[in-house]
Amino acid sequence: MKTVRISLNSIDKVKSFVNELVHYSDVDFDLVSGRYVIDAKSIMGIFSLDLSKPIDLNIHADEGEMEDILSHLAPYII
Repeated sequence: MKTVRISLNSIDKVKSFVNELVHYSDVDFDLVSGRYVIDAKSIMGIFSLDLSKPIDLNIHADEGEMEDILSHLAPYII
């Protein structure tokens, strides 16, 4: 598992972020904001969080896939 901080401060960023994650059907992604843990592939779940602040993204993937995932998520990582 790897944790990165991301910023999803607009509706368009949220939609494109979820579209990137959908390509990895065998990988679990969790967004952690305070005591809340949300499935990162859930648009409704994401909108229940405070998006004005950076959010932690937990990526549950093999090391072999991690580099590819991080390169696709680079626009969101802060």
